[in-house]
Amino acid sequence: MPYQSGGERKSSVQLGVGRSLWSGSIASFVPERVLDGIPGFLAWFSLIFVIFTAIYAPWIAFNTAVVIAVYMAGRMVLGAIGTTMGLRKIRQWERTDWRAHYEQTRSTDSLAWEDVTHVVCIPNYKEELSILRQTLVRLAESPLAKEQVAVVLAMEAGEPQAGMKAIALKEEFATCFKHILLTLHPKGLSGELQGKSANENWAIRSARRHFVEELGYPQDNLIITICDADSLLHPLYLECLTSHFATSKMRHSTVWQSPIRYHSNIWSIHPALGLVQAYSAAWELAYMAAPWWHPLPISTYSLSMHLAEDVGFWDTDVIAEDVHMFIKCFFRRSAKLHLGRVYLPFSGNSVTGNTFFEACKNRYQQTIRHAWGAKEIGYTLAQILERPDAAPLRAQQLLFRVTHDHIMSGAGWIAMTFGQLLPLLLHPTLTTELSTAPQFYILQVAFAAVGVLGVVFWWIDLRLRPPRPTPWTLKEIGVTILSFAMLAPLTVLFVALPVMQAQTRLLLGMPIQYRVARKV
Repeated sequence: MPYQSGGERKSSVQLGVGRSLWSGSIASFVPERVLDGIPGFLAWFSLIFVIFTAIYAPWIAFNTAVVIAVYMAGRMVLGAIGTTMGLRKIRQWERTDWRAHYEQTRSTDSLAWEDVTHVVCIPNYKEELSILRQTLVRLAESPLAKEQVAVVLAMEAGEPQAGMKAIALKEEFATCFKHILLTLHPKGLSGELQGKSANENWAIRSARRHFVEELGYPQDNLIITICDADSLLHPLYLECLTSHFATSKMRHSTVWQSPIRYHSNIWSIHPALGLVQAYSAAWELAYMAAPWWHPLPISTYSLSMHLAEDVGFWDTDVIAEDVHMFIKCFFRRSAKLHLGRVYLPFSGNSVTGNTFFEACKNRYQQTIRHAWGAKEIGYTLAQILERPDAAPLRAQQLLFRVTHDHIMSGAGWIAMTFGQLLPLLLHPTLTTELSTAPQFYILQVAFAAVGVLGVVFWWIDLRLRPPRPTPWTLKEIGVTILSFAMLAPLTVLFVALPVMQAQTRLLLGMPIQYRVARKV
């Protein structure tokens, strides 16, 4: 099945994950399975390469591992610098009076502050009522809530109690917001993959019809915020967004993103999972703040209704909807799309379970879903092939950003891990020679740097967390210390293995289903 990647889905055709079509006047006719299989092919090629070289040329395997380890250590150093820069900017932005900022930066082309309306879409499926209530309570803390915020509760018809839940929330928060719109995404629509993206597509189309066509709101004054069911927006986020949206000349060519912190239930999850989440949050902030990297939207982000309508809204058959929508907008805007950084972090829940093992299972499944974003490598390549004149340098930078983490957590991890172990296991006589070589000491320094900076990321996250509801216990302290020793196996369990599984399924054309991770 070829990609036909003009940017629009052909009648939203859904032939299973990995079997969709993009229609357009120019077709690249590259089999989608070929493009989707690139990460998995590289991962398995890496494994074969390491095994072959470990047997016949052990020094090549070992040196390859050293090079990758040094590269990863260097990235960790840059990540630490980026995180520090981001924390400084967060402190500055939290002290900013955004209404005053608007008055200072407005021009004749700016929108009036009061004319901006925020359409906050909360897609959800089988989420606990307490989670949704918590999200709405935080949203209502915004000074703009009653006059400029329209909440869209995007429910799924496949959830038996969805309607009752939505009505109860609307009645409870009716006086907190200017509007509350309830949408019910039908189950089993032809060409759709059940998940967040299909729900958003239905909800935002319904919102546009209601607010623009029925109530007469100017479309160009509406800005959408996609808000996960458990995302607690910063109290200043909407004011800050109003200032930037109203004054920006690129308001319809920008996607805004703020950094994430997994703090909403941080004190109720296992310390080992807290360590993993701290590491993830640090990297997301580093990607945003460091000028040498190109951030991508994650989870909760904002864009204008004009832009969403112009690109045909959200595709209905994707898993990684945040990155996919950004790529779609990027090429529909001829690579002139901008990612606006909003240094006001939102808080999300970490996955959990009744037991530690259930929580690990849920985290594993969540990583598989996140790793399915490797499919967007093929989508980006298809767009580049269809639009070779769309700012080639910027398009290649986007491709590198979309590709890098998926390849490094798959093929890169395999080459680094097995490249250092297999030569020693298969050639015991080389142990002394390898352990005294300069490369061995370089490898140890690289691993030490990664380990130390991992602890630093955790320490930074610890200081930013909300106050503990109860004092530390000796058991919790002991388990936390033990978690640092488990950092390597935790990386295998929560990163390497699920990434390999997802990339292998993409290679073989085996679809997955969107699963909502348990967070309470």
